[in-house]
Amino acid sequence: MSEHVAVAKLKEKFSGSVLEVAEHRGDTSVTVKKEDVVAICTLLRDEAGFNLCCDVCGVDYLGQSPRFMVVYNLYNIAAKQYLRVKVPVEENNAVVDTVSGVWSTANWHERECWDLMGISFKNHPDLRRILLADDYEGHPLRKDYPVQGPDRAPYQGRVS
Repeated sequence: MSEHVAVAKLKEKFSGSVLEVAEHRGDTSVTVKKEDVVAICTLLRDEAGFNLCCDVCGVDYLGQSPRFMVVYNLYNIAAKQYLRVKVPVEENNAVVDTVSGVWSTANWHERECWDLMGISFKNHPDLRRILLADDYEGHPLRKDYPVQGPDRAPYQGRVS
């Protein structure tokens, strides 16, 4: 099944949720409403063959609305095809439903996205820090995060 067929299937079954489809250098990206992300991902797995979630990450568009984009990089192993699903997320409600029930690989990817970007995944089975210490404050990949980190003195040069 080609990516175009998958996109057509999404448009047919989720016409009100497909916000944008973009092609760039042979890659297809579909932007969808966050309310339907689990159902959309389930359809992509079950009916379009995207049986591997390679990555889930967050993008910070500081100063824009919506501020965040959650990006799911999916792969159809049999057809050797990629598909990118993007979900816009507002800063004041940085929560998206987990897709860890659709692809178990999403579990740790979502934890990393929460840990570094502060985007929460509703109904995640174990949403806790995965890279940073449990008592670490903030989310260091956000563009408004202090460059030196929380409560750090500015770099003064090499200490001998």
